Amino acid sequence: MVSNKKVIKSGFWYVFANFLNKGIVFLTTPIFTRLLTKGDFGLFNNFLSWESILLIIVTLNLESTLIRAKFDYKKHFDSYILSMIVLSWINTLIWYLIINFNNTFFISLFGIEKKYINLMFLYMFFLPVVNIFQTRASFLFEYKASVFVSILLSISTAVGSVLLIQVLPDKLFGRIIGLVLPAVILGIVFSVYFVSKGKKIRISYWKYAIPICLPYVPHLLSMTVLNAADRIMINKFCGVEETALYSLAYTCGTVVTLFATSLNGAFSPWLGEMLNNRQFKQIRKVSYIYIGLFFFLALGIILLTPEVLFILGGKSYMDAIYVLAPVSMGCCFQFLYTMFVNVEQFEKETLGMAIGSVVAATVNFVLNYIFIPRFGYLAAAYTTLFSFQLLLLIHMYLVKRIGLKEVYDYKFIYGVVVIGILLMFVIIVLYNHIVIRYICVILYALFFLYLLLKNKDKVLLLFKERRI
Repeated sequence: MVSNKKVIKSGFWYVFANFLNKGIVFLTTPIFTRLLTKGDFGLFNNFLSWESILLIIVTLNLESTLIRAKFDYKKHFDSYILSMIVLSWINTLIWYLIINFNNTFFISLFGIEKKYINLMFLYMFFLPVVNIFQTRASFLFEYKASVFVSILLSISTAVGSVLLIQVLPDKLFGRIIGLVLPAVILGIVFSVYFVSKGKKIRISYWKYAIPICLPYVPHLLSMTVLNAADRIMINKFCGVEETALYSLAYTCGTVVTLFATSLNGAFSPWLGEMLNNRQFKQIRKVSYIYIGLFFFLALGIILLTPEVLFILGGKSYMDAIYVLAPVSMGCCFQFLYTMFVNVEQFEKETLGMAIGSVVAATVNFVLNYIFIPRFGYLAAAYTTLFSFQLLLLIHMYLVKRIGLKEVYDYKFIYGVVVIGILLMFVIIVLYNHIVIRYICVILYALFFLYLLLKNKDKVLLLFKERRI
C-alpha cells in the first residue's frame, strides 16, 4: 500500500511542474503575439482548438483506463499499455485516411491547410504515447520521471517555437513545427521504451478498454463544449471586446483548474489503491483535508482577482473583475466532481458519466442562449457555474447509485459548496472596499503562513530526496 506521505510529496511536485509549465505559457504568450501576425496567431489558436477536439475522438482517451487496469492486469501492466498505444495508433490512422479521402470538406470545415492537418495528425499520433508514459509514472508514483518529461516538453516547445519562427520564412509553420517536433521526438523514444517493456499486444485488452473509454469520449467532448460554448455565444451576442474580457477572466480562472489537475495527478492513483482495498474510511479522512486545502487556495485566488487581472491584462481588462469569481468557483466544482469521476472510472461505470456531461453541456447552452442576450457576458459566468454545480450533483448521484456513497462524506461536500458560494459573494462585495479586502488578504496570508509553520516538517519533507 502507498503511504500518504508519498502521495503528498508527489502531489507537491505535480503542482510545481504544472505551475512552471503554465508560467512558461504565460511568459511566452506576449512573445508569440509580437513574433506572429494577428492572422497567424488566430490560425494557430484555431489549430489548437481543432486538435483538442480531434485528439479526444482519434485517441479515445485510452489512458483513462489505466486507473483500473493497473489492478486488473498488475502482472502484465506494460503489455496492457503497449496494447493501448497500438490501438490509439490504429484509430488515428483510420481517421487520418477518412479525412484525407474527404480533403475539400475537412479543409473547409477546419479552416486549416492540408499540410497543417498532416502535422496535426503526426502530433496526435505521438502525443498520446507521451501522455500514457506520464500517466503510468503517476500511477506508479514515479513523480520525478513525470515531472521531468512535463517540464522538458514545455521548455523545448517554447524555445523551439521561438527559434523556428525567427528562422523559417513561414512563421505559422514555424510555430506549429515548434509544437509538434518535441512531442514527436519524445513519442518515438517512449514508443521504443514501451515496445521493449510490453513486448506483446493482446486483443483481449482492447475488448477490456473500449467499453470503458468509449462512453468517456462524449463526456470529454461535452466538457469541451461546456468550456467553449460561452465564449462562442458571447462573440455572437455581445461582440469581440466582451469576448476578450471574458476570455482573459476565464484564463485567469483556470489557475484554479490547474490546482485541481495537479492535485488529481497524485490523488487518483492513491484513490485507486484505497478503492481496490475498500479503505473507505481512509479515503474520507484524506478527502476532508484534500477538499479543505483546495477551497482555501481557490478562495485566495478569488480574493486577489483585481490584482491578477491587472497583471495579466492591464486597466483595459478590469471590467472583467466580476467574471473571475464565479468562473473560479465553477472550477472548484470541477475539482469536486472529478473526485467522483475517479470512482466511476475505477468501477468502469462510464456510461452515466457521459450522459451527465451531455446533460450539463445542453443546460449550459440553453441558459447561455436565454441569459447572455439579456444580461451580457457576465451571465455566462453564472450559467457555467450553475452547470458545473449540476454536473457535481449528477456525479454524486451516479456514485451513490453504484453503491459507493460511503467513499465521500456527502454532507461535508454540501456544506463546502454552500460556504464556498457564500464566501464568493462576500468577496465580490469587497471588490468595492479596497481597505477591507486588503485587511482580509493580510489575514489570509498570516493564516496561510501559520499553516505552513505548523506543518513545516511535512513541507520540508517534500524537498528531501530520501525515499519515503
